[in-house]
Amino acid sequence: MKSLRVCIFTETYYPVVGGGETQAQLLAEGLTANGHSVIIITRRSDKSLDKREKYGSITVHRLPPAGSGQLKKWGLLLSGFPRLVSLRDQYDLIFVSGFRIIGVSAVLVSKLFHKACILKADSQGEMSGDFFTSGLQKLGASPKWLPFRLFLGVRNLILKKADAFTAISSDIAVELAANGVKTNDIHIVPNSVDINRFVPVSIEQKTLLRDRLGIPQTATVVIYTGRLVSYKGLPLLLRVWQEICDKHPNARLYFVGTGGLDIHNCEAELKTYVEENGLAPYVHFTGSVQNVPEYLQASDIFAFPTENDAFPSSLIEAMACALPVITTPVGAIKTVVINGENGVFVQPGDFQQLYQAIDRLLSDKALASLFGLAALKTVRANYSADTVTGKYISLFHDILA
Repeated sequence: MKSLRVCIFTETYYPVVGGGETQAQLLAEGLTANGHSVIIITRRSDKSLDKREKYGSITVHRLPPAGSGQLKKWGLLLSGFPRLVSLRDQYDLIFVSGFRIIGVSAVLVSKLFHKACILKADSQGEMSGDFFTSGLQKLGASPKWLPFRLFLGVRNLILKKADAFTAISSDIAVELAANGVKTNDIHIVPNSVDINRFVPVSIEQKTLLRDRLGIPQTATVVIYTGRLVSYKGLPLLLRVWQEICDKHPNARLYFVGTGGLDIHNCEAELKTYVEENGLAPYVHFTGSVQNVPEYLQASDIFAFPTENDAFPSSLIEAMACALPVITTPVGAIKTVVINGENGVFVQPGDFQQLYQAIDRLLSDKALASLFGLAALKTVRANYSADTVTGKYISLFHDILA
């Protein structure tokens, strides 16, 4: 088949850590591994990052406005347009990962210069506008605010001119259709995980990892990886952990990640709670790390009590490391996890259910091991990066044809 030339347009990209960033990186690397050409256009979210950088054969173009700040992401709507134009000879298809803000620029450029354009929703509510609710509330505005409704209406008229949409879950596919996207233009493609990087390890390897990471050998480790944001249920997890410690004094909770640029950042709140409640010996924050697989491989249970998620990458990464998972039946999670088979479901925000689930797996290591092996089998069968990249390659060829 003809070699593809793809531009991935996304708000943030590696080395920024997050689910959407991970999925964009996996797709870029998968495409180049199959002989296709990829460029990345993104925002320079950290001023220490180079404006132009190469990772292997992938060139990353980082645009202004540079630095942190919630409102700066909107600047990419403007700076992205001229860069898409200036680089138009390097790609035939624009793939937008997280179209909520920047999709408009991509669609307009695609129509002006006869390029294909595919929009991917990384989160629930990107098409309906529900995604913006929290940001509007912080500004003292309502989703019913007339200027926002006008913006959303015009934006959606433009977005629906895209050649195709990809949805990472059936829920998002339903949302797209409910907001006027033709069902024939919607393609469900799940998130994926690099099963060559996220793998289970032997007991001997786990022991060596714990020594290297400073994790006590006698501890039973419950881990969370991802952004430290409130809607992941992390404040609840800490409150539950305070009681878990009374019954399981050898248990340790690890938070791997930071709050980042997310509007729901609760990192400071979590650390204050730990300090004020004497939990420092039992709770550890690693900050931003590049060796996430090692922390998962050195752990025993993955806790992910999220209240709102489309398709969390961190969940399938943990399952690929053969960890039993405790999570909630929201978004695509309910199609990945089978309660009582490869993990445990708790209802979002339910203190008692979360406590009982953690207590159960801490108390029954044999059951936890069985769930972990089933989780590994699930991911390898359905969510490997090679499998998902193949689906995107087929879709890209079909659209360009």
